[in-house]
Amino acid sequence: MAEMLNGKVAIVTGSGRGIGRGIAKFMASEGASVVVVDPGVNVDGSGEDQPIAEQVVAEIKADGGNAIACKEWVYRDGRRREDYSVRLNNFGKLDIVVTCAGILRDRMIFNMSEQEWDDVIAVHLKGTFTVVKNASILMRQQRSGRIITFTSESGLMGNSGQANYGAAKSGIAGFTKVVAKDLGRYGVTVNAIAPRASTRMIADIPGSASEIRARSGVAPIAGEEDLASMDPDHIAPFVAYLASDFAENVNGQTFLCLWRYNISGLST
Repeated sequence: MAEMLNGKVAIVTGSGRGIGRGIAKFMASEGASVVVVDPGVNVDGSGEDQPIAEQVVAEIKADGGNAIACKEWVYRDGRRREDYSVRLNNFGKLDIVVTCAGILRDRMIFNMSEQEWDDVIAVHLKGTFTVVKNASILMRQQRSGRIITFTSESGLMGNSGQANYGAAKSGIAGFTKVVAKDLGRYGVTVNAIAPRASTRMIADIPGSASEIRARSGVAPIAGEEDLASMDPDHIAPFVAYLASDFAENVNGQTFLCLWRYNISGLST
């Protein structure tokens, strides 16, 4: 059977764990050469240098795929540009960018520090800008490419205790629509995913948004009670479709991606 991404080169940020890991492995299984980007930090951004990117690369190679690791932070622009370019030289081009990298510093707005705000905005929003901006230069020159960003229901609908995260994810949704207009004329598509899946981003946070909503008498997000059973690997096939030639006419859209549910477009 033909591989959907055969011969493509992909960068997947935040691909050491969770949804990003599933995407990197699935894209490799579909024939893409993958740059696995993850500095190996804890969910709050601490503890840099865990060797998780290398572990994912080893798994991909063990399955017969092609991948290399990059442990750079997405928003450190000067270092990032040099580090990525060295890795891309191994593959000679760039076809796909997926921006999954993220951290959490959940806190109610009246308790949130400026540093907690800045750190989350830096990784999610500036990190997305930094990676997409530099990728867009290459993709514009080659007049082709696929960019898939990651927004969130927290940014689209709101979650208690996540002012920083929600603002960043809402910003990414708007950013995606604008960049889609900027790049569409060059054969580059840009779409956003709002995934619902069980990852450490929702599993390991004390005083999580769901608990805050429950204590406040606010109704849970539809399907939230089943979130723990939602395998993050099930997000990957749709992301791979958006990254493929089959999705050449899909641009500027935001998709709510649900495991065990139909995929619903949030914009037209």
